Amino acid sequence: MNKIIKLAGCMLLALIMISSCKKDDRPLDLNLNPVGTLATPNDNADVKLDPTSSATVLFKWEPATTEDGGAILYEVAFDKASGDFSKPVYKIVSDGAGVKPQLSISHKDLNKIANAAGISSSSTGKLKWTVIASKATNAKLASVSRTLQLERPAGFAESPTELYITGSATEGGADLSKAVKFKKNEEGVFELYTSLKAGDYIITDKNTAGGKTYYIDNGILKEGNTPVSVSGTQKVYRLNFDFSSATSKVTEIQSIGLFMSAYNSEIGTLNYTGNGKFEAANVAVEFYQFSWGRDERYKFVVHTAAGNEYMGSVNPNNDAPAGKPASYFYLVPVTNSQWDNTYKFDPSADKKHVKAEVMLQPDAYTHKITVL
Repeated sequence: MNKIIKLAGCMLLALIMISSCKKDDRPLDLNLNPVGTLATPNDNADVKLDPTSSATVLFKWEPATTEDGGAILYEVAFDKASGDFSKPVYKIVSDGAGVKPQLSISHKDLNKIANAAGISSSSTGKLKWTVIASKATNAKLASVSRTLQLERPAGFAESPTELYITGSATEGGADLSKAVKFKKNEEGVFELYTSLKAGDYIITDKNTAGGKTYYIDNGILKEGNTPVSVSGTQKVYRLNFDFSSATSKVTEIQSIGLFMSAYNSEIGTLNYTGNGKFEAANVAVEFYQFSWGRDERYKFVVHTAAGNEYMGSVNPNNDAPAGKPASYFYLVPVTNSQWDNTYKFDPSADKKHVKAEVMLQPDAYTHKITVL
């Protein structure tokens, strides 16, 4: 009897499975009522954009509806103030991969959208927004739209991912393939240690034809191919360009000093040799004798036309360099503290001469000490 009951149960289960696998021939219901009410932001809301912050703007609307209660996906569409959304300048899916009737957009992305709508940096302009609801292949534009007024700061909506300098004033000359590359410190922020001579230069995001070009106008970064003129004798500079604020800073670098902590003074001078490199070919080194032992700590002083700056280790204290990874020698801006953020000479450098090299290049800011 038990076997019969089990067999009957298995047959019933099989019938259920077969039934559930049968094709559903019912047509898919694509009926959809579009969004009819927008909630936030208010019509003609004024937003002062700060793309360098984490600020956001929340867009919300009343959900669209369907007769069968099926899933609905949403996109927010943006267009110029005169547009009709037939060719929106920007579309983005709502939160929750398009499921939620809301969208949180960062000021950074809104800055890009404003740029796409023709609103220039350092100016105020209007754009329109609405919501597209869709169910499968059926997409419907909301019956309403709103206007948003955006105030853009100075700066670029899209920052280059790489940056180069080229022209007769530069170390690479006017040959674009030999353009000198900047170090990217963070998104939109670039830095370069290089020499400039009499001539001109431009900034570009590619070392091949077809890249965007930029120039400096009274300290302000602008897009265009107007060459920047350089006069006078050849000098070494640190160039800082910040595309998020469209600002630039040019600092003359005079030399770099090898600073020994125990003496609280520089024991050698590194001069510029090209390609972001400074070198002192022969520096006498003698560790300082304290009661507890001989001190071998050092870092670097960057002499600029605006004053002294210090470069040293990211670590407050360091061990001897033997067996350390490449990161041990990396250079970062540090304070003028006599003892902090220093490195240590190899013990074999005591009462010897060394070759000191500082490489401030795109791949890394680092240095090398060679005992002669």
